[in-house]
Amino acid sequence: MKRISLIIVALSAAGLLTLAALRHQAPERHSLVAQASASAGDEPVLPGLQISEAPWAPQVSHLEERLQAIGLPALRREGTTLHLHQHLDLFVHARPVPVPPMIGINMVAGFIAPVHTHDGSGVIHIESAVVSRYTLGQFFDIWGVRFTPTCLGVYCNAGDQRLRVYVNGVPVTSNPREIGLEDNQEIVVTYGSEPELPKPIPSTFKAPSS
Repeated sequence: MKRISLIIVALSAAGLLTLAALRHQAPERHSLVAQASASAGDEPVLPGLQISEAPWAPQVSHLEERLQAIGLPALRREGTTLHLHQHLDLFVHARPVPVPPMIGINMVAGFIAPVHTHDGSGVIHIESAVVSRYTLGQFFDIWGVRFTPTCLGVYCNAGDQRLRVYVNGVPVTSNPREIGLEDNQEIVVTYGSEPELPKPIPSTFKAPSS
């Protein structure tokens, strides 16, 4: 009964989650690795990280462990001190990859990460209890998908097949994990050859008024 009460409180607080969103929660993929092989110095070694082909479901069974590893809290309700939105487009070999609903949300355990998704629109929500800087790398860690300067899931740089990242239409030349998440950002992550890039590169996003 305690667990049920906790979930009900979390659902009712400040417009948190809807029952409709719960119906859309994707099942976890069976292809998980307990640890990512740290071939690069800045590649995180996190439990449950998916190093597999797209698409990727939210990996929730090890979510709390990953949050602890990257220094983020498991909130019992959405924070209200910082509220920002970004939009993420993913492409692998020119094909769109869905950004699923419920990333960063464990309905059974009754907690939510400060960076999460509610639906499958690609909109990232930052609803934090503190003013802090959050990064694209943290979002993928919360999702449970390997994301490094050279790899996305199982896809790693090889020949003309490369990981490319854009923010507001501008190519990122530094470590993409360190991209700070800001309000009304359009982020594009692609893997493949240059001819497989989306044309045009999505470059604008305006969060709907809440």
